[in-house]
Amino acid sequence: MAAPEGFKLRLDPEDEYTHTPEAANNYNESMYFNVFDPDQKVGGWFRIGNRPNEGYAEMSNCIYLPDGQVAFIFKRANIANNDAMDAGGMRFDVIEPFKHLRVSFDGEALLMANPHDMATPKAAFKTNPMVPVKMSIDFKGLSPMHGGETVNLDGSPLELDAEKSFGRAHYEQHMTATGFIAVGDQRWDIKGFGVRDKSWGPRFWQAIYWYRWLPMSFNNEFGLQTTITGTPEGEIKGGGMVFEDGVYTDIIESNITANYDENGYQTDLVVNCRTENKEYEITGKVLSLIPLRNRRSSPDGEEFMTRITEGMTEYRCNGHVGYGLSEFLDQVVDGKPVGM
Repeated sequence: MAAPEGFKLRLDPEDEYTHTPEAANNYNESMYFNVFDPDQKVGGWFRIGNRPNEGYAEMSNCIYLPDGQVAFIFKRANIANNDAMDAGGMRFDVIEPFKHLRVSFDGEALLMANPHDMATPKAAFKTNPMVPVKMSIDFKGLSPMHGGETVNLDGSPLELDAEKSFGRAHYEQHMTATGFIAVGDQRWDIKGFGVRDKSWGPRFWQAIYWYRWLPMSFNNEFGLQTTITGTPEGEIKGGGMVFEDGVYTDIIESNITANYDENGYQTDLVVNCRTENKEYEITGKVLSLIPLRNRRSSPDGEEFMTRITEGMTEYRCNGHVGYGLSEFLDQVVDGKPVGM
């Protein structure tokens, strides 16, 4: 990932820990992990987003079971500061920066036979059981780090419009993952792959019109992540990186074609992307999907809604079979997701 001309990227081991919050009310510091065990077909994603100036953290735990059920819980857990990633029963620990992190959870989650129930959360919680969930997963880096904070050439931070920001800094890494996940009376010893990221700075989920975020893990030596974004004016851009031969290579062009079901949820997709020297075609089949949403009111009372569909997806590329997420984010305008 290269910084724009006139700027540079900065990333230090200390960035693995929490930062002093900025003054912006919507300051957010978040860490995210996903994991998929290719043999057992079980996986999930886990996020804590601290919003210390608003007094809470967003905590999400989503586990895809092999039989198609999904265990999911979201909380706005009270926090008094930005000292740790520890909220709502979930905790992220940095064992060694850039090399080893641990995700743990002890609490409850909603177990849904039909994860599409989450399109109407109130009804989902009335008609599905809560079950105990416990897990501990060690994530260890396979790849170098990708990304960081874009700063001025003298190292000073950029000035951001907090109302239009999705974050000041962002980085990602492909990882191995080992540990266990227990849902109700079922338990799986996990051995798989995943992608993690971290970001910090002012954030509103409505700052991006639509995007398709596709993190993929195939094996110890091959992974890929691409993001395609769109604007209200119709501009579409794609980027990301390929992990191959021990290094990251930037994706300079990427596009996606997707099919949808009657609810407008992605069912399968084809991605074409290229680096400076190589082209890749990836096909994806969604195995299980949960629809989520974020709602916000502006100070003058305008209502915003963002839909985020999270699909556990099987990917195929160059003879490799891997797993990951297809995360489709759309602002909802006049009742319709804009990216479709």
